[in-house]
Amino acid sequence: MTAISSDVRPGAVFETYGQKIDELKADGLYREFIPCGHLAEDPGHTLHLGRKVQVWCSNDYLGLSQHPDLIKVQTESTGLHGTGNGGSRNIAGTSPTHVELESRLAAWHGKERALIFSSGYVANFETLSTLLAAVPDMVVFSDALNHRSLIEGIVRSRCQKVVFPHNDLAALEAALVEYADRPKMIVFESVYSMDGDCSPVTAILDLAERHGALTFLDETHAIGMMGPTGAGLSEALGDHRATFIQGVFGKAIGTVGGYVVGPDVALDFVRSTAPGFIFTTALPKASMDATLRGLEIVQDGNDLRRDLMANAGYLKERLRAEAIDFIDAESHLVPVMVPGSDRVRRISQRLFAEFGIYVQPINFPSVPKGGERFRVTAPPYRTYEQIDYFVSALKRCLAED
Repeated sequence: MTAISSDVRPGAVFETYGQKIDELKADGLYREFIPCGHLAEDPGHTLHLGRKVQVWCSNDYLGLSQHPDLIKVQTESTGLHGTGNGGSRNIAGTSPTHVELESRLAAWHGKERALIFSSGYVANFETLSTLLAAVPDMVVFSDALNHRSLIEGIVRSRCQKVVFPHNDLAALEAALVEYADRPKMIVFESVYSMDGDCSPVTAILDLAERHGALTFLDETHAIGMMGPTGAGLSEALGDHRATFIQGVFGKAIGTVGGYVVGPDVALDFVRSTAPGFIFTTALPKASMDATLRGLEIVQDGNDLRRDLMANAGYLKERLRAEAIDFIDAESHLVPVMVPGSDRVRRISQRLFAEFGIYVQPINFPSVPKGGERFRVTAPPYRTYEQIDYFVSALKRCLAED
């Protein structure tokens, strides 16, 4: 009989988990979660143990999660239809609003079909893993800074993967040439959330067209913020050639869920076979009704987009004036660099405790070690006075740490 080298007792297994947690804490990578009771009557603020705190790291980019129209629609729909759909999409969970919303999303992006998922992460993971695995000899080309949901979907597919350096067109083309005789898909994002920079969408789509590759474009952080109707960077560029586009409701649109748009036959296959679509409870109709209203506001939201970018511009001016290091990217996201996992955590804790400012540290593996930062957003409801207060508090904490 072969001896078992590891200790298989349940107690030993849990000791292993405990050791792993101790390692995370020792490396400064243990994650703290702060309960936030966001306030609809005072957007950008949360109640924490009865104390009002400003939130400076929210992905609710346009403040729509507290918009009175969305609240009214969701409340009224809940009264009519209840708090849940009671089943998966294929078992009584597909409401008329799901159908209408998918139709509008497809038309918004100029595609044949849309599919709604429970989150943006699930939309990426399930769509990519299903589509890639179905095609023999498929090769996927993935930007080095792609979101974890994209990476995990690619890994799950078990297809051959080529990771190219971030936004490196020459490296991407060289890789495409190397696999000229294989089916191919390029997976990339329009706005990269950790650095706030944009991809060369048109140039990548040119390469895809030249080398016969499909494309999967994650527009998560551009939906609502870019384009004449907020349909993302591809709309802003007037370039609609991406085969698939992914977006979310939980950021600029202010609700919850994610979606993918693309060719009918491909997404019909995903609808019919993706486990994370078939075997999960559908999003509530009330939430989808609120999402429809949020989509309407986003599509007519040029004033909101203008105010968001004005706030981002003013925030950058103030950071520059105080010699605070940040990445001056072209999007609404403002990464403030605070290297060191211990230091970024200390400063976050002090901002929260002394100044009533909540900004979450971003550290490894979301960013490389030594690249720790705060990812700051200044939605339309933020005032210049609030921005001044934030920068002043941040400067003091940085100088005294």
